[in-house]
Amino acid sequence: MTHMDTVSMKRLAHHPRGHGSLISVKAAMVMAAALLAGCANVHDIEVGAVPDDYRTNHPIMIAEKAHTIDVPIARGERKLNYGRVASVRGFASEYREMASGSVQIMTPVGSPNAGAASRIAKQVRGILVEEGIPARRIAYTSYQAAAQNDAAPIRLSFVAISAHTNQCGKWPEDLVTNTMENKHYDNFGCATQNNLAAQIANPSDLIAPRGMTPIDAQRRDVVIENYRKNGSYATPSE
Repeated sequence: MTHMDTVSMKRLAHHPRGHGSLISVKAAMVMAAALLAGCANVHDIEVGAVPDDYRTNHPIMIAEKAHTIDVPIARGERKLNYGRVASVRGFASEYREMASGSVQIMTPVGSPNAGAASRIAKQVRGILVEEGIPARRIAYTSYQAAAQNDAAPIRLSFVAISAHTNQCGKWPEDLVTNTMENKHYDNFGCATQNNLAAQIANPSDLIAPRGMTPIDAQRRDVVIENYRKNGSYATPSE
């Protein structure tokens, strides 16, 4: 309370009606203090505990993941057509880039096309060997297929370290009621994180940087010589 406020209250106390006025002033001061205390409580929010970052809600993780491809086989087929041969070669290329373990060729059992799939599995194995996968790393297995399924596929599979995030499409809360808290909803950013994880060629890059590659000495000499002559790092196009 200031000096002027003290003087004013003393004058009110000596005034014939000062006693009632003094009570009014005190009541006003109590109300003002209560209002200030209420405002202070409104801003007492722990914002640090709110998970409002999509990278926290949907982190990219490094773990083992099965990479598979299905090669459909008709009941009377004798060999793979050009398109499916290209698919098997693409699978082999992906294996060379990502893994060094075993490759499984899984053929159906119990389906009408089981015999054709068993024959063509040998052709699939030959393509994988042609593409550089050692024969000792290729193994045959089988799986139970539905009896009414005429196109049970040959399934190729290998396990490799991959980048991935949690599954998208979860909507546990109503967005209308949740937006009042100004937080990200559960599915926010999930598709972006999944797309980013799928584009990472080497998941180890998320753990540590790669070593620097050797310099191109010939290119370095060209750039330095051009700078000495022209004062520019730009080199003329050929």
